[in-house]
Amino acid sequence: MSQMTATDFNTLNRIIDHMISVIEKSQTQIFDISENARSEYNRIKVEIAETRAEVNDLIQKVDEQERLEKKARVRLMEVSRDLKRYSEQDIRDAYDDAREAQVTLSVMREKESYLLKRRDELERRLKSIHDIVEKAEKLISQVGIMLKFITGDLEELKSNLGKMQKRQHLGWWVIQAQEEERKRVAREIHDGPAQTLANIFMRLEYCTGLWDKDLAQVKEELQDLKGIVKESLQDLRKVIFDLRPHSLDDLGLVPALKRYLTEYENKYMLKVQFVPLGISKRPRPVLEVAIFRLIQEALTNVRKHAQAAQAVIRLEITSNFVTVSIKDDGRGFNPETAEGMENEHYGITNMRERVEILSGVFEIKSSEGRGTEIRAKIPLEDNPKRSAVF
Repeated sequence: MSQMTATDFNTLNRIIDHMISVIEKSQTQIFDISENARSEYNRIKVEIAETRAEVNDLIQKVDEQERLEKKARVRLMEVSRDLKRYSEQDIRDAYDDAREAQVTLSVMREKESYLLKRRDELERRLKSIHDIVEKAEKLISQVGIMLKFITGDLEELKSNLGKMQKRQHLGWWVIQAQEEERKRVAREIHDGPAQTLANIFMRLEYCTGLWDKDLAQVKEELQDLKGIVKESLQDLRKVIFDLRPHSLDDLGLVPALKRYLTEYENKYMLKVQFVPLGISKRPRPVLEVAIFRLIQEALTNVRKHAQAAQAVIRLEITSNFVTVSIKDDGRGFNPETAEGMENEHYGITNMRERVEILSGVFEIKSSEGRGTEIRAKIPLEDNPKRSAVF
């Protein structure tokens, strides 16, 4: 088989560059579509709110006009029954009043019908645009993963082919985990602070309209907005903490865990005993984050699935290794079948792979009715002098 020439390589490079350019351009176009759809979504939300307010106001006016129209008809009936008592002008006036009331009521009812149809149409459009935004965001994520694969360093891939083949599944899991984390954060921001800010904007617009009409109502609205802003700040702090707790960088692993476990006990009413042992040195940052996330995920499984009354966490840091154990007194399960399940115990596989990426070993002991213990042992350095075994 003939070898590839320099021209062949140049042609291949041009093809790859063109593919990357097309994909990047497509990603930008999808992003623009997403942003335009989101802007339209927010505009329609404002319009729906205005239409609903107008409908409510018109309904009250229609009710009042119905009373006036009924009163005019009654007056016309009275005049018509006693022609001798009322003058010709009285009869004409009563007839004109009744007719004008009927016409006005008919016009108002027609406008009410139009506004109701307009509101329903806007709500359908809002749902349709929301679906477009969700699909566009999903496409952006998928295209981003594609670009990561295509734009990778091919020379490094060749030189590390054997190692990458052994850890192919782990590498793919890392990319998936990163993308899922980005989606989770984006979803939390979109459903929390972003929605709150949109609500604040609409209510500020409402306050602007009330400013010259009802200052007392404006003050009441602004007081409510203070509470909304406070809740939004709390939501943002939660998102930031979930990304990376500041106490982990500032204080280190053990103090950060103590603070997290105290908050965890208060929030979920689950007794957690923390036992730090043999703390001789602070692990490298990536290892601190890995241990912190491992304990987080293990406690999430305990809370959701174990039906436990308490858990015990032991953390030992020696000169060469970090060893962590999370043990609960819950219902337990069969570890041989758990890792293949996609529902109840899917977090076990993630924890195992997180540990193995850092050249550590992962072990789980459990049996039905006797609780569960998860253990991980990870080298403090990238190339430990001795193997990490229990």
